Amino acid sequence: MDDPADIYNWRRLDARLTTSGQPREEQLPALRDLGVRHVVNLGLHTHEDALPDEAGSVAALGMSYTHIPVRFDAPTEADFARFCAVLSELGDAPVHVHCIANYRVSAFFYRYRRDVLGWDEAEARREMEAVWTPEKLPAWAAFIARKG
Repeated sequence: MDDPADIYNWRRLDARLTTSGQPREEQLPALRDLGVRHVVNLGLHTHEDALPDEAGSVAALGMSYTHIPVRFDAPTEADFARFCAVLSELGDAPVHVHCIANYRVSAFFYRYRRDVLGWDEAEARREMEAVWTPEKLPAWAAFIARKG
């Protein structure tokens, strides 16, 4: 099956990891059909574009779900640590990670690639900036500048 080009800001990071903005309810089966076994959401359930019961919808399709609510105006080191722990726990399982616009996710994967996987900073940044440039917002500029 081809990647679902109709999901906002869809990105395939590798054979196991995909990311996007908030999928609509009717787009969730496409994730399952790609082989995704786990969905991680970094967006807030209170956002107007969030699904009413994403955990239930994902579970009904046979996938598991993790919610890490990252405030867009205040991403924290605890959020990032939990993100890293979840990716580690999931091992080689196919995972889809999303937020509302794929901004949080792309910044988190920038740091994950740079700090955990040891990617070259410029290469990790290029991938993030294909989605957005977080330096325009002080909280995100500080978040991506942290090393750890």
